Amino acid sequence: MNSRPIYLTSPKPVEGTIALPMIRFEIVADTIDYQGCDTLMFTSKQAVRSAEAIDPGWKRLPALAIGPATENEIRRLGGEVLYRPERFYGHALAEDMVRFFHTRRILYLRPATVSFDSRGFLRRHGIELHEQIIYRTACREYPPLVAPEPGAIVVFTSPSTIRCFLENFPWRQDYTAVVIGEATREHLPPGARYAVASEPTITACVEAARRLV
Repeated sequence: MNSRPIYLTSPKPVEGTIALPMIRFEIVADTIDYQGCDTLMFTSKQAVRSAEAIDPGWKRLPALAIGPATENEIRRLGGEVLYRPERFYGHALAEDMVRFFHTRRILYLRPATVSFDSRGFLRRHGIELHEQIIYRTACREYPPLVAPEPGAIVVFTSPSTIRCFLENFPWRQDYTAVVIGEATREHLPPGARYAVASEPTITACVEAARRLV
């Protein structure tokens, strides 16, 4: 038995952790507007799943993927991955778009809230990024009695999971956070103890958490 319990805030449970999903997803589009675009951009596997639910025809266009989980989801559903950056952050993908894909007409299928303003970054480099919001995240609500116990390790897989956690529970100084990447780390409470996963996948997050037990 683990000496410190591991709580996982992502929607999908993982064996050996305590499921405490913080967010739910809602599709907010009925169609996808591909007009004038020849390439898609995805920054989460949920965006890929949402596109599939709205219009399976998204697979007619090649896609840019932010990281391995997103890339795998595109391939699993039959899409073509044109490119994935070596660093798994929105800023890194946008920089590579300036270098390698400035002639492409890219449609970013995105959530309502993003941690990095890709469109603004690319516009400063003379590139117009088309965007369409296709899903949004909403916080789940929990009673105080299900808060992680003292000394727990809490795995956060997105900035939204941190925001929703803090809407439900106060952060204890004896908690340790494991985050999926630097963009997520920036949303932790000041002074929080944390570790960053070696790569932006839930598997890597859980492995990092188990090393802390």
